[in-house]
Amino acid sequence: MNLTDTHIHLHFPQYDADRPEVIQRAIQGGIHSFLNIGTDLEDSRKAIAIAEAYPEVYAAVGYHPHETKTANPEDLAELEKLLAHPKVVAIGEVGLDYFHEHSPRDVQEKLLRTFLAWYEQYHKPIIIHCRDAYEDLLRILREHTRLPYRGVLHCYSSDAGTMKEYLDLGFHIAFGGALTYKKNDGLREACRQCPKDRLLLETDAPYLPPQSKRGKRNEPLYMIETAECVAQLHDMSVEEIANLTTANARALFEMP
Repeated sequence: MNLTDTHIHLHFPQYDADRPEVIQRAIQGGIHSFLNIGTDLEDSRKAIAIAEAYPEVYAAVGYHPHETKTANPEDLAELEKLLAHPKVVAIGEVGLDYFHEHSPRDVQEKLLRTFLAWYEQYHKPIIIHCRDAYEDLLRILREHTRLPYRGVLHCYSSDAGTMKEYLDLGFHIAFGGALTYKKNDGLREACRQCPKDRLLLETDAPYLPPQSKRGKRNEPLYMIETAECVAQLHDMSVEEIANLTTANARALFEMP
């Protein structure tokens, strides 16, 4: 099996005690590539450090919408320099989060527009975080660039109708462990309708473990449960879904 975890935070302190073992378990289980995601300047540097230490790991740099209130021009200038690192394959995660609203909405939007400008300048795909903000996100994305976008809505959490609007903009859609939750029939229907060439898999680990691991720290090996769910929804084998979604990830992020 050849799976790719397109969104994980391997540098987070939840893995400090056993990071090598977590990565090795995943590789032995069939997860062979990882995209390690930064959430602010210092966190992005840590994400890159893990990518430098493990050949299977790549990195993305950005500001999670929760952290946008802490961004200043000096930090953004330093973050922008990190885009030149050879293992940085994407801008992210960036976006809008109105569920927790840890940063003011206008600050989130201003920073998102900055990152969209970087997307246009540096031609690296963009990883979008969106929670309870899909309408505003659509408005901003439609204002900003020629279509189609090269990017992904990570940890997708809305319905099939909303998904179609983002597919029309060019985005890939990534599904994580929440797809397996018992009450998420609407999300499973969105996954069923997602075109196979736009499907990606992720964990968002250490968060959002799949149904059988709820209450535990998530890790990339657990993505197999999500892959099994996607395989059932698309009437394919797990191996076929693994190969398909890995090919999609490699094409989008230009990972070897």
